[in-house]
Amino acid sequence: MLLSLHIRDFVIVEQSDIYFSSGFTVFSGETGAGKSILIDALSLTLGQRSEPHFIREGASKADISAIFEVNHHIQQWLETQNIEAEELILRRTIDQQGKSRAFINGTPATLTQLREIAALLIDIHGQHAHQQLLKASAQRALLDSHGHHQHLLKAVQQAWKDWQTAVQTLEKANTNLAQQEALQERLNWQLNELKQLNPKKNEWETIDQEYNRLAHASSLLEGAAQTLNELDNDEQSITTTLSHACARIAQLMNRDPQLKGIYDILESARIACVEAASDLHSYLDKVELDPQRLAQTEQRMQAMFDLAKKFKIEPEQLYDKQASLAEELEALNQAVDIDALQAEVHQRAEDYKKHANKLSQARQATAKTLSEAVTQAMQTLAMQGGQFTIELIDSPPSAYGVETVQFNVAGHAGTTPRALAKVASGGELARISLALSVMANKAHQVPTLIFDEVDTGIGGAVAEVVGQLLRQLGESHQVLCVTHLPQVAACGHHHFEVSKTQENGETRSAILALDYPNRIEEIARMLGGVHITDTSREHAEEMLKHAGNVF
Repeated sequence: MLLSLHIRDFVIVEQSDIYFSSGFTVFSGETGAGKSILIDALSLTLGQRSEPHFIREGASKADISAIFEVNHHIQQWLETQNIEAEELILRRTIDQQGKSRAFINGTPATLTQLREIAALLIDIHGQHAHQQLLKASAQRALLDSHGHHQHLLKAVQQAWKDWQTAVQTLEKANTNLAQQEALQERLNWQLNELKQLNPKKNEWETIDQEYNRLAHASSLLEGAAQTLNELDNDEQSITTTLSHACARIAQLMNRDPQLKGIYDILESARIACVEAASDLHSYLDKVELDPQRLAQTEQRMQAMFDLAKKFKIEPEQLYDKQASLAEELEALNQAVDIDALQAEVHQRAEDYKKHANKLSQARQATAKTLSEAVTQAMQTLAMQGGQFTIELIDSPPSAYGVETVQFNVAGHAGTTPRALAKVASGGELARISLALSVMANKAHQVPTLIFDEVDTGIGGAVAEVVGQLLRQLGESHQVLCVTHLPQVAACGHHHFEVSKTQENGETRSAILALDYPNRIEEIARMLGGVHITDTSREHAEEMLKHAGNVF
């Protein structure tokens, strides 16, 4: 759950440190005091887009940190990011240039990472959520969320993507069949040319070395023989001279051992000359003039050079060119196999139907239980006799399945449920939206739920029921609610007042945790307006006690 929120220089908040507890917490205050600023600040730490105007007038940057308790699901996510901690700290800063920086436990993070972890931490139900509920997409998303259909929906979306990809491949193959046949013919011709030459891997390097050896065989023989003659042929050869020098120094060593190093050098040189002479003998035995082989080599090199010029590549690239053309032709042969592509489309369509049917069955079961739960909740929200149903209407296949989700409502007994968008008034829509949110979140794994003025359009006894619903939800979740209704505020386990003041011509917003006497004063203000009477205070205290807040 959310443990604390620390705000610095955000909009009209100069500095605020708010510490939270479990249960149901309410925020109240006069219009414009900055109640929803808390939600905006928290949303930034959860990856919402930043804006330069978020920085308080006169400040250099805004700095917001949110500290959360770590549960099993969050711990698993942190481990995937190589982060170990007993608590989770999300921080966001924004400077005057609009540059934003994000941190998770002090480590720089991306907005994508913040949004990923946010899905495990908090669910924010905004003040205009009931308007979104009129959209078919929102109704479908709420049903799938309540039924935990995400894995089924993901499978349907992947199957849909695979099916559509197969369809597009088939359509492209049919459309471009003539072009593909022409390309196929050209590739076959090019490949045949290369196959006739049949270049080997690294052949050009090998044949180029052989050509240089054969073309210069005469000069190689002459030079090698002359060098061998100088090394080891007569009394004037290098080897003989070195042998005499070694013998002379060996005699002198008897008189001066310091000559040992010079002797070793000369002996090494003599041995090297002997080995070089031996290697030259072997080389001369192998090298011979071969005009026929030279002609064959020249012919092969010219053929490779001519073909490389035709393909506008280097001769050493011929082998790789042949391999790439073969791969391209193989891929093209498969692509133009219309029968195979049609079979693939059929198989992908069957896979999609299988996954879509599983999703439909799960939606039917969830629709029944959620309809019953919301209908029951309506009876306590001044809609006695009302009925809520979820209808699944067959629709063309899509990434979201084979049905459209439609919420229907009958506001009174004896009337037929009709589409929510057509029959629900603003007040009814707000109440149904809240009932749906409460029912859906009772089974939700997210530990913290935030309701931002979701009680708009209701009042009186219905407001008290709404407050009790949220208080009940606070038994299993941490619930934070921004409200303007005293009936809802009285039901909170904890209460914060958001106030606005003027200092030196600047507007400031402050958040204060209220004790019991101050809660009475704030609820009395919400009941009676500017002038608070003893009657208002008595009424406020009675509401707190009735809600179960006894101090």
